[in-house]
Amino acid sequence: MRENKLHEDQKYIDGLANNNTTVIKEIYVKFSSRVIQYINQNNGDAYDAQDVIQETIIAIYNQAKQQKLHLTCPFETYFFYLCKRKWLNRLKENVDDVKIMDENELNTDNTAKVLSVETSVYEQNHALYNEVFQHLDAACKEILRATFSTKPKAEVAKSLKINYADAVNQKVLCIGELTQLVQNAPKFNLQFY
Repeated sequence: MRENKLHEDQKYIDGLANNNTTVIKEIYVKFSSRVIQYINQNNGDAYDAQDVIQETIIAIYNQAKQQKLHLTCPFETYFFYLCKRKWLNRLKENVDDVKIMDENELNTDNTAKVLSVETSVYEQNHALYNEVFQHLDAACKEILRATFSTKPKAEVAKSLKINYADAVNQKVLCIGELTQLVQNAPKFNLQFY
């Protein structure tokens, strides 16, 4: 099976990951009008559209920073699908019996759809992780934050004022506790569809 080739629009992902203000402005200028039009036609207004656009940019930024995001389709299609998903999810939460404009003019680019779903799932999982992380005791939070850093493990143990073996054991126990909290969270089973 052939790997999908990196799209030339990867520059937008890289620009977001690097917090490049020129790229961020370009995204707003080039890609926001279609989102604003779609949201206006589907029970929203320009303020709603700006919120969705900003949330989408933050979601892409977070995914690009946390795990390398490889764009294999045009950025415009990917960005629009993400914004559309966010808007439709918001409508489902807040409005009963909503009539949504048929989006037949959309590109049939399945890659963009897959990437947008992956980004949405990543964002939901990240939010769930952050939510349950808050339920850990202070010692577990400290050890996990320290061990998830890019510092060498021996340096982490020294900074925590414990020996290396204890640091490893505590990390394993805390990860187990975190995993249990995630699996017991009501949102956990809703995340994976």
